[in-house]
Amino acid sequence: MTQDTEQLKFWRGDFGNAYTDRNAIDPSLLRARVAMWAPILAELVGAPPRSILEVGANIGNNLRALRQLTDAEFFALEPNAKARDVLVEDGLMPRTNVRDGMAAAIDLPDGAVDLAFTSGVLIHIHPDDLEASCREIHRVAERYVVCIEYFADTPEEIEYRGHTERLFKRDFGSYWLDLFPEMETAAYGFAWKRLTGLDNLTWWVFRK
Repeated sequence: MTQDTEQLKFWRGDFGNAYTDRNAIDPSLLRARVAMWAPILAELVGAPPRSILEVGANIGNNLRALRQLTDAEFFALEPNAKARDVLVEDGLMPRTNVRDGMAAAIDLPDGAVDLAFTSGVLIHIHPDDLEASCREIHRVAERYVVCIEYFADTPEEIEYRGHTERLFKRDFGSYWLDLFPEMETAAYGFAWKRLTGLDNLTWWVFRK
């Protein structure tokens, strides 16, 4: 895939800029993200990741939480230029570790990072492009894939802030395992919005 999809153009443009502005750092939500990530990393305590890639990092709220739990080297893939600048200006990683691009074409070699993850990103990828995106994430992850997304028993499209074809829910855990049945499910869990303040998020930890 060499051309931007309609979804990617959406995030590169004015909507993506507005999302970046709305996605300001909130101390209470940062603490909730730390609490969500702690059991995820606990599953990897015997062989913790030394490098972590967030696909669709925006301004790095997940990486800010992870910084409190790990000293791994961070990488980011982010299509929005404004968000990429924040990642660098806030010192989360050097500019050389930030990539512009889409999940279906990641500018990194095979096995470039120990762990690659998405958080609220696969839901915004059109189903036609989802397999290519997951295969790229799997390709660049040497040991672990973490998926944190909205859940639905069957695939469904949801209107997103007045827009169609911008949010798609499904059982992403099963989708990953159907694509890569050799992967092991190390753990899974749920972040409940009522208690965390985060969106209702289901997470899976896969070991390659």
